[in-house]
Amino acid sequence: MVLSNFKRFLPIAVLSILAACGGSVSDTTNPQEAQAPQSKFLAYMIAGASTDSGSGTLAAGTSSNSSAVAAATMTPEAAAHFLAQASFGPTSATIAELASMGTSAWITAQFSMPQNMHRSYLNYYASSASSGVTRKVVSEQFLGSFWQQAISGPDQLRQRVAFALSQIFVISTKDDAIYPEPYGVANYYDMLARRGLLNFRDLLEGVALHPLMGTYLSHIHNVKEDGTRMPDENFAREVMQLMTIGLYQLNQDGSVKLADGKPQLTYEHEDIMGLAKVFTGWSWAGPDQSESRFYGYTVYSDRAWTPMQNYTAYHSTSEKSFLGVTIPAGTNATTEVKIALDTLFNHPNVGPFIGRQLIQHLVTSNPSPAYVSRVAAAFNNNGSGVRGDMKAVIRAILLDSEATEATNPKKLREPLLRLANFLRAFNATSSNGWFLSWGTSDVNTALAQTVLQSPSVFNFYRPMYSPPGSALSNAGQVSAELQITSGPSITGYLNFLQQVMQYGFGVDDNIRADYTKEWALAATPELLVDRVNLLLMSGSMSSTLRAKILAALNSVVLDPKPWNGADTIIATKNRVYLAIYLTMASPEYLVQK
Repeated sequence: MVLSNFKRFLPIAVLSILAACGGSVSDTTNPQEAQAPQSKFLAYMIAGASTDSGSGTLAAGTSSNSSAVAAATMTPEAAAHFLAQASFGPTSATIAELASMGTSAWITAQFSMPQNMHRSYLNYYASSASSGVTRKVVSEQFLGSFWQQAISGPDQLRQRVAFALSQIFVISTKDDAIYPEPYGVANYYDMLARRGLLNFRDLLEGVALHPLMGTYLSHIHNVKEDGTRMPDENFAREVMQLMTIGLYQLNQDGSVKLADGKPQLTYEHEDIMGLAKVFTGWSWAGPDQSESRFYGYTVYSDRAWTPMQNYTAYHSTSEKSFLGVTIPAGTNATTEVKIALDTLFNHPNVGPFIGRQLIQHLVTSNPSPAYVSRVAAAFNNNGSGVRGDMKAVIRAILLDSEATEATNPKKLREPLLRLANFLRAFNATSSNGWFLSWGTSDVNTALAQTVLQSPSVFNFYRPMYSPPGSALSNAGQVSAELQITSGPSITGYLNFLQQVMQYGFGVDDNIRADYTKEWALAATPELLVDRVNLLLMSGSMSSTLRAKILAALNSVVLDPKPWNGADTIIATKNRVYLAIYLTMASPEYLVQK
């Protein structure tokens, strides 16, 4: 291996920062073809004026005072910090773009971008085989579409929000009934991405009537009560517990309402029973209401992505009571679903319950009650009397002063976001254009996480998880992502990162980073570390960590001579690999500010 001596540098350097293992490397690109080192790395960055107020978003019903909004210069560091929350990670180009536009204008521009459909990717993939042969499409191809859009998609805010929503409104291809439906999986994610920027009521209906959610939470071909047989209660329970109102009644700031010192429940089992009856008779779409179609034996070609239809013969016609609402017997099934979803949507818990989870996914594990309250206020009223406006909620989350503050630790970066951050930061491309990928769920060799492959409806981790007996737990703090963090997962991440960084990622390592700019800076380690610091850590690297990484880089001798070109190539690559690897292995990187 031409870079096998990288193994000598890696263990010593990593041990001084965290802990890791070594390995051999191989690459065929010549870094001597890269551009000359820049005199100052940040010279090309554009400093612009931000139109956002430092005090965060306004509560609904208030108006801004233009004299109180102070224009501030957005530094590259501030732009990178914002993009770490609002996208799958900053790039040189997006940092410059955001710094010139300001955050509010950038969000507006992102909201107006057209959506690229994952199902369209699968259709194109299936039809693009040579000699007119149609490729077989399985759920792994959705991963290719996901990474294509996560890495190179211009509508980064939509993509980032969709990923967060996919961990709240969970379906999983680990389910044997979901895995064989790649087009339905792609459409479900498309639906989250589309409706996630509309109104929460639209989003809730899209989730409730999607055939793959019906399959995953078993309210597809759910049959009305008959004698001692009762309707399936799975979706009725989870749509309340996980997707709308939660277990306990909440104040607007997310704090739990108490009665006699005990939390007040949002619903009882009788509410689940009543709501379950609403979701009877719903099953696969098609041109008729036959028993064979209801049970899925007669197949409609578009059924995996067409909203479910109701079958009158299987729908409960009895009276239904839940959450203080009673639907009279004999009400039309579509009307019943509308009443049920409206009731959930208008429950006072939804703003703080959903708002807090989105804050946790995008910004911080432990938002203050005031932060949650401000976001819930935006959910309750977007300033024009509209409830559930997701654009207003997203703005409130990302422009809040607690989000823009960049000095305090906020959350553990989940593994998939680390990989996406790396691939975007270093301009990864796919050799065949498909970005095809295997899953990355293996704890020992990968990331313990793959999009849409959570082990249960409770996602990869619960939003209020705190490691038992830890300092976090004792302080009343949570860190949800720590639920999938362990000794094996840390080792797996470090080994996976070393592999991906040098060889590539995906099927046949077809997704590879482009280190042209980094190789050009290898002879000036200070500039190389500054670039890595900006792209991966928004410029927040401590002087201590910076000094240790610089020491590691300087230990790799780079002394180009006419006769040692091969050694210079090796040393150049090793310096770049060390700078990236040691940064991404450090606790300072893993804990996002």
